Amino acid sequence: MGRVGVLLLNLGGPDKIEDVRPFLYNLFSDPEIIRLPVPWLQKPLAWLISTLRVKKSQANYSEIGGGSPLRQITEAQAEALQQQLATLGHDVRVYVGMRYWHPYTEEAIARIKRDGIKKLVILPLYPQFSISTSGSSFRILQELWQQDPLLRQIDYTLVPSWYDHQGYLRAMAALIDEELPHFEHPDQVQIFFSAHGVPLSYVEEAGDPYQREIEACAHLVMKTLNRPNPYLLAYQSRVGPVEWLKPYTDEALHSLGEQNVKDLLVVPISFVSEHIETLQEIDIEYREVAREAGIENFRRVPALNTHPVFIEALADLVAAALQQPRITFSELPRPKKNMKMYPQERWAWGMTTTAEVWNGRLAMIGFMALVLELISGRGPLHFVGLL
Repeated sequence: MGRVGVLLLNLGGPDKIEDVRPFLYNLFSDPEIIRLPVPWLQKPLAWLISTLRVKKSQANYSEIGGGSPLRQITEAQAEALQQQLATLGHDVRVYVGMRYWHPYTEEAIARIKRDGIKKLVILPLYPQFSISTSGSSFRILQELWQQDPLLRQIDYTLVPSWYDHQGYLRAMAALIDEELPHFEHPDQVQIFFSAHGVPLSYVEEAGDPYQREIEACAHLVMKTLNRPNPYLLAYQSRVGPVEWLKPYTDEALHSLGEQNVKDLLVVPISFVSEHIETLQEIDIEYREVAREAGIENFRRVPALNTHPVFIEALADLVAAALQQPRITFSELPRPKKNMKMYPQERWAWGMTTTAEVWNGRLAMIGFMALVLELISGRGPLHFVGLL
């Protein structure tokens, strides 16, 4: 079979304050985040956004120590996974590829080629599939495979999502179980799943399976937990003028306050590592929202990080992928054709001179409107974090 490797995929994050601006530039250079009618505007717009948003983003990262712990945690997960696989008799090398910061996916692929890997399991650290997270990373990898004959010699397989894996569910339930005894009445605590949101059009028009998978995941975690606690799923990080998946986390917290809920345990269900959205958005911003809503006891379940049950689950996913029929890039969920996405998946341009003129004018109006939203801090920027 030859040398075996595992590639863990994640978003990435700035290691220190000085990294915030280039990280933002990389993020907004991705057409999966903001799609423009003319591709050559992508990088100038990314430069503009990163310039306008850098101070606000740096302030957010300053609240959690000056940088994201995501790289350190992901590399620790990779090391723990490699050790766990070794105990199971698998001689496997684990690599980390980040989408928008070091170590980039391209850097990981270069190491994989250098090490002579012959069989590769590609495992995103997103339990639920979305075209804006796992889909974006898979797209880049597919482009690399198409461009490089040496990569096409590697026998690869994908793990598109694993929200229903029993080991993952047991790890999530264990974390909840560890936190509930901190409340006076553990069985009455409101369990609050907070997931990263996506625009509603991604689900309804583009066919993104994310909402279906996240809702099924919350249900399965509660079934695994096997406790009588009430639970609610909401979506965080929503911005901009379009409708996102509901209920929104901030609005759901106010609604629970109106229902006289006093004890709340937040579960970051779509995140497996501590980062800006858990440490700053949930722990600081949403904690304050809950306090204002009258929720007195606010606690959060920690991210899975290197929880031993979670690492065992990842190892089981890898072992199974090595034995099962391979899954290729062509088998991944794809946006439905001719569906309007936010930002748009594709632009329909007219064929007449008049239509071209008006399409161009409308494109520039939309571009300027987007810039104004970005300046005000309420633009369509959050697929992956508090920016």
